[in-house]
Amino acid sequence: MACLSSPRPLQTGVLLLLLLLLLLLRAGDTFPTEGRLMNSCIQAKKKCQANPTCNAAYQHHLYSCIYSISTPSPSEQPSVPAECLEAAQQLRNSSLMGCSCHRRMKNQATCLDIYWTVHHARSLGDYELDVSPYEDTVTSKPWKTDLRKLNVLKPGSDLCLKFAMLCTLNDKCDRLRKAYGEACSGPRCQRHICLEQLRTFFEKAAEHRAQGLLLCPCSQGDRGCGERRRNTIAPSCALPSAVPNCLELRRTCLSDPLCRSRLADFQTHCHPVDVLRTCATEQSRCLRAYMGLIGTAMTPNFVSNINTSVALSCTCRGSGNLQEECERLERSFSRNPCLMEAIAAKMHFHSQLFFQDWTDSTFSVMERQNKNPALRPQPWVPSLFSCTLILTLFLRFW
Repeated sequence: MACLSSPRPLQTGVLLLLLLLLLLLRAGDTFPTEGRLMNSCIQAKKKCQANPTCNAAYQHHLYSCIYSISTPSPSEQPSVPAECLEAAQQLRNSSLMGCSCHRRMKNQATCLDIYWTVHHARSLGDYELDVSPYEDTVTSKPWKTDLRKLNVLKPGSDLCLKFAMLCTLNDKCDRLRKAYGEACSGPRCQRHICLEQLRTFFEKAAEHRAQGLLLCPCSQGDRGCGERRRNTIAPSCALPSAVPNCLELRRTCLSDPLCRSRLADFQTHCHPVDVLRTCATEQSRCLRAYMGLIGTAMTPNFVSNINTSVALSCTCRGSGNLQEECERLERSFSRNPCLMEAIAAKMHFHSQLFFQDWTDSTFSVMERQNKNPALRPQPWVPSLFSCTLILTLFLRFW
């Protein structure tokens, strides 16, 4: 009898470990890779293609419809063919209607192209058009810089220089920064290459390092520090040579799926929702959306070297009867309380990093981040390999 009952603890332990493994793998789905998005537009299109009705609406009607719809003036109604309205109605309940993308995903351009193809149908079906195509997730990582490196930085130097040096000490950050620095300098700088390299930096560099460079605090009156911060976006090359009208700048942006996506993301996460100036989402999302615009036609930048006000490089002169609309667009950057508060809060956090006793090293920073939900790191989630290794060792030595 004793021999017959001995396998039970082993079987129970194996079942518990298998259950734990499944839970850990499900938790891993919260990371924003293409296959783990809740409803990636790429995956949603594959599902649609497996359904004859959905595929016909998307492939044979809708995709050609978006090019046949005329572009009206502000006082006109769009001309919409009947078959396009029918296609929009057929796609109304498909998975494509709720699909999304992620800024750092592979095949982002393909995903956004699918999203905006369907988004034209949403506008035809009385849906809200001003919705971000990006999945509404927070994927901030904790500050992982070895804080002992701060001690080797020159005492008394401005904080923007220190954050630049911290980037230099990291191989990936330094390589990406040099790439856009070379592309955005020199008398023969090509603006489109400069913008492309800027986007690459803010997409691929660690978020806290990119934010350190862009949102470094300067002492009042320290023009050298302010100039270094402002030149992070290389204003001499990344911005247009002739200042355009803000509405024309927006029209240029809306014609490009990537720029249109970043602008929609900014409008979603960086605007007040009521007269009390309550922001739609938390500051981390607003900052991410703001940084996502850098490298597009709507690249914002600091206005001067002596303050933290930001604005688009455009003017509302010559707007005619659209003057009010133009000024509203301009104020969404220059007088945006959500964006201003998010920038101020992040600069305050950055200033604290250099004015603390770092004998506790990383633990002190992690402790402060845990007290602030906006800075709280994501929990560690083991990979499939880690889980498999743990299970194998358990079965081997049980």
